[in-house]
Amino acid sequence: MSDKKKVPNPIDIHVGSRIRLRRTMLGMSQEKLGESLGITFQQIQKYEKGTNRVGASRLQNIAGILNVPVSFFFEDAPGSEADLSGGLEETSTGYVVNFLSSSEGLQLNRAFVNISDPKVRRRIIDLVKSLADDADGDSDAE
Repeated sequence: MSDKKKVPNPIDIHVGSRIRLRRTMLGMSQEKLGESLGITFQQIQKYEKGTNRVGASRLQNIAGILNVPVSFFFEDAPGSEADLSGGLEETSTGYVVNFLSSSEGLQLNRAFVNISDPKVRRRIIDLVKSLADDADGDSDAE
């Protein structure tokens, strides 16, 4: 007998991370999602970590609650065409998922979406690009 813990399937981990991403994008708590599904927030945690597999009917319910197609949860999944094409991280949505999974990325995205003036949005993009260029230049000087 082995004492090893069961390692979650990479697809289950990916689907769970996509559930978490969409839930946090909507500003929804694990508790609220759990209540909508009639389950505990602990079960949502297990889904999001990939330690518990989400059944097909439950995934369809989650998609409905989070207002996305079921296919959303499988975008850029391990073994998908995008993943097998050489793992071009910059051309896939992987870096977007990582950004939106961070606290800063989520806050920035929420604030940016609330700016209705396209000129102001463009100026913010230019500012962020300028700051990124400055940061690159600073690291070269060290």
